[in-house]
Amino acid sequence: MPTALCIHGHFYQPPREDPWLGDILVEASAAPVLNWNERILRESYAPLSFARRLDAAGNISDLMNCYEWINFNAGPTLLRWMRRAAPETVRRMREGDANSLARWSHGNAMAQIYHHIIMPLATATDRAVETRWAIDDFRFHFGRDPEGMWLSECAVDLPSLEALAAAGITYVILAPRQAKAIIREGAHLPVNENSLDCGEPYKIRLPSGKSICAVFYNGKLSQSIAFEGLLRNGEDFWRRISAEASSLPTPPGRDISLLTLATDGETYGHHSVFGEMALAYVLAQGYAGRDEIRLTNLGAHIAANPPHLEVEIHEPSSWSCVHGVDRWMRDCGCTDGGHGGWNQKWRGPLREALNIMRSRICEHFQKAGENCFTDPQAALMDYGRVLADPEKSEDFASVWFNHKGKQSDLAFKLLDMQEQSLAAFASCAWFFDDIARIEPENAMTFALRAMDLMRESHGPDIRGEVLDILEKALSNQSGAGTGRQVFEREVLPRRPDPAGLCLLALALSTADGAIPEPGTLIRRNWPRMSVDLSLEKSWGGVMRGTALIRFGCEKQGTVYAWRMENAALNPESTKDFLPLAEACLKAWPADKPSGEQWSRCIKDFARPLLDWLQTLRLTDLQEKQKKSLLPLAAHAASLILPWEEWQHGLPHPELWAALAPYLALEYMKSDKIEDSKREQLGKILSLLLTDNLRELAALLLRREILIGLDENGGERTIDDSCLAQWAQRTRLIIPDMDWWEVQNKIWTLGIGSYPQSARELHFCR
Repeated sequence: MPTALCIHGHFYQPPREDPWLGDILVEASAAPVLNWNERILRESYAPLSFARRLDAAGNISDLMNCYEWINFNAGPTLLRWMRRAAPETVRRMREGDANSLARWSHGNAMAQIYHHIIMPLATATDRAVETRWAIDDFRFHFGRDPEGMWLSECAVDLPSLEALAAAGITYVILAPRQAKAIIREGAHLPVNENSLDCGEPYKIRLPSGKSICAVFYNGKLSQSIAFEGLLRNGEDFWRRISAEASSLPTPPGRDISLLTLATDGETYGHHSVFGEMALAYVLAQGYAGRDEIRLTNLGAHIAANPPHLEVEIHEPSSWSCVHGVDRWMRDCGCTDGGHGGWNQKWRGPLREALNIMRSRICEHFQKAGENCFTDPQAALMDYGRVLADPEKSEDFASVWFNHKGKQSDLAFKLLDMQEQSLAAFASCAWFFDDIARIEPENAMTFALRAMDLMRESHGPDIRGEVLDILEKALSNQSGAGTGRQVFEREVLPRRPDPAGLCLLALALSTADGAIPEPGTLIRRNWPRMSVDLSLEKSWGGVMRGTALIRFGCEKQGTVYAWRMENAALNPESTKDFLPLAEACLKAWPADKPSGEQWSRCIKDFARPLLDWLQTLRLTDLQEKQKKSLLPLAAHAASLILPWEEWQHGLPHPELWAALAPYLALEYMKSDKIEDSKREQLGKILSLLLTDNLRELAALLLRREILIGLDENGGERTIDDSCLAQWAQRTRLIIPDMDWWEVQNKIWTLGIGSYPQSARELHFCR
């Protein structure tokens, strides 16, 4: 019997951004990259967009966009970050969905609950908001309405499905053990995960009279992919799929059965190295129709095979908690992280504290919003299109705001407060083993930001009430204390004040330590805020000026006066250098000189912010050094002479170290270097390019190639023979060069247009 194969990928990372800046700061455990979003992107999400298929000789025969052949959802908070950090991968996702839509009349992509909250534990309003915002985000990214919606952790109950159905969602994916009974001719026939026929879609009838379709994934095979190393070999993977397909019962009245697999996106690459290649192999077998198995997506299959059986579900239930949804509210026994004797009693107080916070936020929004919005709840529902595309903010304001100017800023502050408070409920805060982990700390940080915004919008200060509840949450870790202590120790230091934001903007404008000239305007933009810093005076170790700080979609913002005194500044000898570690800046509202003041030193920044600042400063400094080191490298290369017979090293090699990556760039690019000098330069580079310098050199070389392959003024500056020669030269000095991005570019441009380069870059001849 023919089988329709649908492999679903769940692409989601929890919201990790700093709530004030909107950028993800340094997460030390993700090293050598900056944060876990970046690491999973590199290891899984990006490779899936250009998955390699190799021939018997190990050469590349195909680069597959897996997003074109798998059903998938991508979390809105993840896509928000990827639009900035990985636009090419987002483009491939969109392209994959568009191609599947053209092929099957239904796209591969489905939506996902916006903040990955546990829907059965949310209020009716929050369920509706999370669903609507998810749909708006999906429309922005994929240019169409979604058919399906991924429920966080597959957590479901009938009220959650009512919210989805009311918004026009037609199907969801569930785990087989979430089915309670099949309804046939009015009889309820009990089922479990072993007896349920997952080979066809089912209808769930809702109390409102509406219905929604449920597809149950194959639990046994999905588990094997995640935990049994099935991605180590593509042929083994396919044979397991084929064997499972052949064992499926024929659904009554059907001529085809459905085999649905549900997998986390990071399974491919992050958890299973080169797992995306095994997936690409399987997808190729599927679209070739091997073993009477053909690929499909759920929208297409449901349209062709509408459900004719009803199912009753366990509610509330989820895929990852056998106790329903207790994992996100109490000590149910799910996961101790391998720590015998630990408990998760902290989950209850954390849930209670955040519920209190959310309730107070909603009360304040409704009360304050009556003066700001024509309809507060309707504006809240519609705010998702601004979250997806901030450029829509003015159009949004013209529809929903009562006033402009400062009142408009207040309205946006109230909406930002709502979004931040919902971000605190991302499911990962309760998923793991202790409250003193990064996930609960992130949740409490979003809650802090929401409570601050409530106070800034003339609402009550409820932090004491929330902390009293967190006091009841006890960490399992020795010395970590209570939830209140975790909040005060780990969360509060993350909050920047106006002085800290001014100091951050100033620090990032002085990567080389030079003091800006009076009259300088420093502008720093982050995804969630901006600082316009003006330097009015600088004398005798004192700097002062004003700063305009705007958050979110605010137009007017708030103006602060600032002053920085630095006793280490000696105007006689160090007047051109700013030792930031010693800098201390004070700020106060410009219109209230005697009002509240803030004072901040850079060395007192929270560790993630300080590490992030250092990284940005080093990046800026590298770009500035490049301008001077590139021409110096060209001069040095032109003056190199062959070594004497007995010479085996460089005099004072430490003086050459900083120049090494740029000498490598010159080695690759320059056609003016004689062969004998190039050979000698290669010997020098073999000594200079230590591991870290080799990484930097590889980065510079790749960037130079990719810039040359982009259209610049209508034509590319690197032709086929040039690129082939550069690849040959590079291999001599950096044998382990990562050509991934360059190979992708050549494939996109067409390997037929770059035949020499394609051979050098290991494409099939």
